[in-house]
Amino acid sequence: MKFLDQAKIYIRSGDGGNGCVAFRREKYIEFGGPFGGDGGKGGDVYVECVDNLNTLIDYRYQQHYKAKNGENGMGKNRTGAGGEDCTIKVPPGTEVYAEDGETLLADLVNIGDRVMLAEGGNGGFGNMRFKSSTNQAPYHANAGHPGKEMTILLRLKLIADAGLIGLPNAGKSTFLAAVTQARPKIADYPFTTLHPNLGVVEAGDTSFVLADIPGLIEGANEGAGLGVRFLGHIERCRVLLHLVDATDEDVATAYRTVRRELKAYGAEIEKKKEIVALSKSDCISQEALALKIEELRKACRKKPMVLSAVTGAGVKDALYALTRVITKQDERDDTEAGTEKQPWTP
Repeated sequence: MKFLDQAKIYIRSGDGGNGCVAFRREKYIEFGGPFGGDGGKGGDVYVECVDNLNTLIDYRYQQHYKAKNGENGMGKNRTGAGGEDCTIKVPPGTEVYAEDGETLLADLVNIGDRVMLAEGGNGGFGNMRFKSSTNQAPYHANAGHPGKEMTILLRLKLIADAGLIGLPNAGKSTFLAAVTQARPKIADYPFTTLHPNLGVVEAGDTSFVLADIPGLIEGANEGAGLGVRFLGHIERCRVLLHLVDATDEDVATAYRTVRRELKAYGAEIEKKKEIVALSKSDCISQEALALKIEELRKACRKKPMVLSAVTGAGVKDALYALTRVITKQDERDDTEAGTEKQPWTP
């Protein structure tokens, strides 16, 4: 299944049915009077968050979604049937924007979230609605109201607990493959990863979702490389694991380059909790590694972790560091929500 995180689609709610002009014509009912029913309501257009979806690829091949129109009213005061609703199913983490790309219409995070985007038109009144003491045989009815139409933008932001960031070829995909069952493409050239990959990590009694974000380069906020399009996927991450290639000539510059791009992107991504680690530690000597550690420590103002996804050195320590941050935030969220468990008392 191909990964697609943006889609543009056209939606239209159903028109309301027209009211009916009819009269009673039973044999033994004198002066029967008006008997026309109302039109049915047009169908609504909803967007719903469902499970078992992780891409918007379906909306590349079908861009038009329309709800059914309401049926017209009928004689014998019968109301027309309402139009069938149209439901657009999206994966968790999808944002719905208006055509301008800035007005947020809905943010669907939890499975089961459902939002109405376009309401169907009301059905028109039949002539029975217009009967009065001064107009006992009305010959007119209302037309149904038209539905609403609009173009919307769907943007998917993956929901992951932790995110992997760094320059191209920093070892992010190798790390993901080493700690999860995910099998991302791995090669010895830049921009191997062209779209985010997800994997589930088991660290002791805790499991969390880890996202591999395509690499950033200098000037990504201006469109260089793959740009910053995929940075939206780490907006929902609780902690970031910043991998710096130990074989890079200047690890400090590599670290600062990514940090500048995070700050230029905005959305306060640069304020997220960050764990810095030197990757590919097995590729250089211990003396050179010690120098790299000191250079990176001065750049990030904290001691970086050292790991190698190939040999497994330091990988567990990095996973448990991520777990500690995620667990603390879970406890903080439970406390703020008032769901902290109380001790049992008789």
